[in-house]
Amino acid sequence: MTKKIIAVVNQKGGVGKTTTVVSLSAQLAAQGKSVLLVDLDPQSNATLGLGLPSDGLIGNTYDVLTHGVELAEAVQNTRIPNLYILPSTTSLAGAEVELVTQPRREYRLQRALDAAVYDYVLIDCPPSLGLLTINALTAAAMVLIPVQAEYYALEGLGQLLQTIQRIRRSLNPTLELLGVVVTMFDKRTSLSGQVLEELEKYFADRLFKTTIPRNIRLAEAPSFGKTIFEHDRWSKGARAYKQLAKEIQKRAN
Repeated sequence: MTKKIIAVVNQKGGVGKTTTVVSLSAQLAAQGKSVLLVDLDPQSNATLGLGLPSDGLIGNTYDVLTHGVELAEAVQNTRIPNLYILPSTTSLAGAEVELVTQPRREYRLQRALDAAVYDYVLIDCPPSLGLLTINALTAAAMVLIPVQAEYYALEGLGQLLQTIQRIRRSLNPTLELLGVVVTMFDKRTSLSGQVLEELEKYFADRLFKTTIPRNIRLAEAPSFGKTIFEHDRWSKGARAYKQLAKEIQKRAN
């Protein structure tokens, strides 16, 4: 089976991007798929969310992108069977500056992932549209966009979609929009319903049917270094991500 590389992108912070990457990675792994999570965010939240330290790791995303370290040397096991991680550390913050003068700087991650043998590769991108995110979009086959069910949800989406179009034209002509998922959805508020309606108008069948609810158990899980399935597998958040993983597998195939 050809590996499916999915970049999870939104330049707005606080939209549930990392929670989505960690939860989907864990659920796909639980279904017997081999999954590599690439933490491309200098904040290292995905790394911390899987219980790994954010510093002192031998081999990480920074080493792979800037020093040419082989992917296999940097990938770490996690306690979850079938789930592996290319961890991030705070040193990754300097990668964009260091890569600016390098030839083919946009292809560093793509080159590293060429030899990867996994069913799925999920890339947690930083909340910006800089060189790290461009590396992710150049390496990916598909883009997943989490959008928060809040007033400013649509702000910046146009810029993100334009960036994806530019990447498609100049660096990665086969890049596709896998879909948009609404996060932090609260069915009790009219605002969440209005945001969902606007997204349905704009994205139509590219909008996933599953919405991720605003859920205290989802918010708690990272502080314990656990996935939502380890923290409370019967919570609304866990059930939603389980359903989203089914939709993603169906659509990605």
